Amino acid sequence: MAPISTTTVRYVFVTGGVTSSLGKGIISASLAKLLQSRGYRVTIQKLDPYINVDPGTLNPYEHGECFVTNDGAETDLDLGHYERFLNTPTSQSNNVTTGRIYQTVINKEREGAYLGKTVQVIPHITDEIKRRIKLLGETGEYDIVITEIGGTVGDIESLPYIESVRQMIWEMGSSNTAVIHLTLLPYLSTTGELKTKPTQHSVKMLLEYGIQPDVLVCRTEKPMSNDLRRKIALFCNVNINAVIESIDASTIYEVPLLMLKEQLDKVILNKLKLPLKHEPDITAWKDFLGKLKNPVFEVRIGLIGKYIELKDAYKSIAEAFIHAGVANECKVKLEWIHSEKIDPDNVKSQLGSLNAILVAPGFGERGIEGKITAIRFARENKIPFLGICLGMQCAVVEFARNVLGFSDAHSSEMKPETGHPVIDMMEEQKEVTHKGGTMRLGEYPCQITKGSKAYQVYGKTKITERHRHRYEFNNRFLADFEKAGMIPSGTNPESGLVEIVELKNHPWFIGVQFHPEYKSTVLNPHPLFVRFVKAALDKSNGTLMDARSDISAGTYVG
Repeated sequence: MAPISTTTVRYVFVTGGVTSSLGKGIISASLAKLLQSRGYRVTIQKLDPYINVDPGTLNPYEHGECFVTNDGAETDLDLGHYERFLNTPTSQSNNVTTGRIYQTVINKEREGAYLGKTVQVIPHITDEIKRRIKLLGETGEYDIVITEIGGTVGDIESLPYIESVRQMIWEMGSSNTAVIHLTLLPYLSTTGELKTKPTQHSVKMLLEYGIQPDVLVCRTEKPMSNDLRRKIALFCNVNINAVIESIDASTIYEVPLLMLKEQLDKVILNKLKLPLKHEPDITAWKDFLGKLKNPVFEVRIGLIGKYIELKDAYKSIAEAFIHAGVANECKVKLEWIHSEKIDPDNVKSQLGSLNAILVAPGFGERGIEGKITAIRFARENKIPFLGICLGMQCAVVEFARNVLGFSDAHSSEMKPETGHPVIDMMEEQKEVTHKGGTMRLGEYPCQITKGSKAYQVYGKTKITERHRHRYEFNNRFLADFEKAGMIPSGTNPESGLVEIVELKNHPWFIGVQFHPEYKSTVLNPHPLFVRFVKAALDKSNGTLMDARSDISAGTYVG
């Protein structure tokens, strides 16, 4: 359907109260999906109140996964949700941190841009925040920009963002802006009731900062009664139809349908004085959800990593498996296995019952030997294997040690003094001294060899994928690997960087230097994950013979 044209960009702000992790990102993505399905051009941005310039240097235990965009931005994991729901890429402009805001203002002050004025939070910091918020709207590509503000109302670090929103509402007019406040309705089992006081206090705090929310989305584990909605509406100054129930769902992919039932999209469009035009076209989404909830098959896939205590550290991988599972009408049961707990003595008991093994990305030496041991087990026992980034590098090290006979083979990241650095630092990285934002980041081309397993996956010779690494396959040893049966089936056409390796004598063994999980979406599951799950399914059925089994890569555009 043709997009609906609007003359003025509208801005929707999503704030949170009471507690973090209520699901602002999912609510934002769900609303965007519904508006998109009505024909509007929508994007979402995330404002993060921490002083790091980006999450690239944050420990995954602290912040979960670092998501990477096509243009090389290291961003909050919520941007992954935005892309998975909307099926459109995000960019540098979709994630802004306090660190980046202050860095820009300080640089301008050093340049003399403020003409001797005292630089202050108001107006200089708030002006920069507003400028950043408006960047996406000024491109002419969007009708509605949804801005999610991280943290909770009342946090000291969030105050400049809240003030900036207040100013934007005043400057742009109420019909061009809308504020959604996500809050918690805790359930007290002792009294058997939902309590509204936390929500009331949260809204009162927002009012103290000069913002009246237009919509309240109430996160709850029990259904809300009409009396409860009326009470919240009365005490929080919102219309009763703008009190939205967000009940706990079995999967995040249910939330757009729950918000459709609650008519969140209608409430927002009415507030913005935009036409409804037609009902949202979400047939494909419903089909996806139907297959997700009614799988025909089940496979067990081991995810080998060192951050498994926090599942969000591998969020995009977990979601890519959901998408690929649906494409195969299969439930993917992920077994989260800590790489530090794998050794030659227990590897069979830990991995022997799995239908496939994925070795996850990461940095640093911790858990490396466990990953290498797991890969050897997968290689020798013909278990379908997929290695991503460091997982691919570990596959190269394992092959060098146990097939080529280079017993000291390693990555120079872990062992700089090794005589066989089969994985080595990229040449352009050797002069880099700063850690933040200096890796090989973003989308790069890859040339795939015809007739390879990788070609069977993608169905074409030219693809692009997203990267996040400093180390690469050392081409000095390339001839040794090829002769022994590990072939480079994908390379960068300009630099010769080995992007994909695979084994000739294994039914399904592929390692990739890039991160395919970043590009997988609900409507466009990544073919690598689709084929990998298919291989796991064939393994479980005892039919895995060759990677060239018949399953379409679908409509994937790499």
